[in-house]
Amino acid sequence: MADTDRTGTNINQESQRTEDQGPSRRASGVDLEAQREQRRETRRNQTYKAFLRNLMVIGSMNEEVAERAAVSVLCVLEQRLFGEEAAHLEAQLPGKLQDLLTRCERHLGKPASKFGKDGFIQMVSEDLDMNSFEAEKKIRAVFTAVREQVSAGEIEDVIGQLPSDLRELWQRTI
Repeated sequence: MADTDRTGTNINQESQRTEDQGPSRRASGVDLEAQREQRRETRRNQTYKAFLRNLMVIGSMNEEVAERAAVSVLCVLEQRLFGEEAAHLEAQLPGKLQDLLTRCERHLGKPASKFGKDGFIQMVSEDLDMNSFEAEKKIRAVFTAVREQVSAGEIEDVIGQLPSDLRELWQRTI
């Protein structure tokens, strides 16, 4: 004789149906998480590509040069920023760019150091293997793209840590 509830439904069949649905429900939960992760990654890619496209237009450069310039300039800038300011700036940049900066060996584990416009241009020039005139154009393009990406408060915080000659380079448009 089958076990039934008050409605006359076979409890064993209902239990079996729930067990049968269990893995599919769990699988759909896993699928939902995978979909969320895929959407997050897609957004990360889109914001990074939008930043690069903007930089490419501002600086009249191709994607490879734009990416190299962004990483070089921001890596050198992070060497110049003291305290938590580099992390605050980085937090407002596209996630994929943050990942590239995390691997920037130049400032990894080193304290911030003081240098001005000439030192900044020289380091970027060496990184990108170009003359200082071209390096300065790339720096101004990256700074312009970054200023469009981050909050006004963060821009002011960065400006507050730069010497006047480097501040002028940060604020100057291409």
